[in-house]
Amino acid sequence: MEIALVRVKYNSHIITPPLGLGYLASYAQKFGHKVLIIDALRDNLSNEQVVEKINAAGISAVGITCLSAFYNEVVELSKMLKAEGKKVFIGGIHPTFMPKQTLIDTGADYVSLGEGEISLKKLLDANFDGTGIQGIYNLENLPDKPIKGEKVENLDDLPMPDWGQISPKSYPRAPHGAVTKNYPIGIIITTRGCPYGCKFCASPNFYDRKIRFRSPKNVVDEIEYLVKNHGVKEIHFEDDNFTLKRSHAYEVCKMIVDRKIKITFTCPNGIRADKVDKELLLMMKKAGCYCFAYGIESANPQILKNINKDEDIETIKKSIDIAADCGIDCVGFFIFGLPGETKQSIEQSINFALSSKLTRAQFMIFDVLPGCNLYDDLDGQFESDFSKESYCSPEYVPETLTKQDLIDAQERAFRKFYFRPRIMFRMLRSVTLSQIGFLAKRLLTFGIIKHR
Repeated sequence: MEIALVRVKYNSHIITPPLGLGYLASYAQKFGHKVLIIDALRDNLSNEQVVEKINAAGISAVGITCLSAFYNEVVELSKMLKAEGKKVFIGGIHPTFMPKQTLIDTGADYVSLGEGEISLKKLLDANFDGTGIQGIYNLENLPDKPIKGEKVENLDDLPMPDWGQISPKSYPRAPHGAVTKNYPIGIIITTRGCPYGCKFCASPNFYDRKIRFRSPKNVVDEIEYLVKNHGVKEIHFEDDNFTLKRSHAYEVCKMIVDRKIKITFTCPNGIRADKVDKELLLMMKKAGCYCFAYGIESANPQILKNINKDEDIETIKKSIDIAADCGIDCVGFFIFGLPGETKQSIEQSINFALSSKLTRAQFMIFDVLPGCNLYDDLDGQFESDFSKESYCSPEYVPETLTKQDLIDAQERAFRKFYFRPRIMFRMLRSVTLSQIGFLAKRLLTFGIIKHR
């Protein structure tokens, strides 16, 4: 069977290959199905143009990936496709945790819950009849407690993503993490899942707090393929936590060194500060690592307890210092507006960032996303708005603050951190001309600079 897999165009300053669609495509192709990937974000295609492209290809079935950040765009595209008589299924984190509402709003034939490779393959084998397929549901067969789709337990069994259709060279220099040393960039995950229970994150519930690892050889084989066949010069590891199992991260890096693969790499999605040591970071640097992020969230110990971070600020500070000693740039992720937040705790986080050896920092306003435990814990205390700018406009506001307090705090934090000569000049040195437009968009989004 032939199917189109789509990522919609939405407002984003991050434009990187959609690995999920790449894996779905290559897995379906492994079993003889034909797959067209349409990345409307990369290609700047409106929903109308996406429909035209699907019609021109003569494709009758469409899968759409869906995050809460672009839910409204997915709803619009699904309705347009249904009006054209297409079969539609929608997968991703948002429909996994809001399957009924997604089916109602989009009019789609099916939603796919959880990881989708096996579910999609079975759906295509059955000529788009989802009856009896685990993880595939419509409004008629959706139970009160639906079960997610089957997982590929051995990640080495997955073929590489369809890099032909999502070639790194075809993407602009708009990476996760804002800056990059080299280009093209290969996006890789070496694991799936996370065993921790951070209450602001949907990953623990999506992956059932379990983690699976690709073998280091499988990972480095893909890196070597990307270098030789797509001219990739930099790798971004987008795992939930690349260093969770020390031996895994160490062996991946050692193998890069042993094979003499000339790349730079970063971990822009963040790693845990309590899962690194100097020896590991030196090996990462030797393999080409020049930057990674720590998910700090808050410098207030009580807030860290409130969100089940299972980490303390002393360990985080020590790990930032180790990264600096190893010559690796370190980014800190902070979230304003978590339960228990006050004006004092916000200042505590800002002051921590300013006094630390962080080279960059991200100050986000808390988004209450479907799938995270706080989405249920805070029920009735917020109203979801899937049309707002992600991480910039409060939905939930702690009782000790106002919405404007959080907006002002975000702007103030960014300005205080980046409007320091040492940080500003270092940032400017790392930006290329092709990145300026995307960087300016980030600055406007977070209020660091303002429209006149």
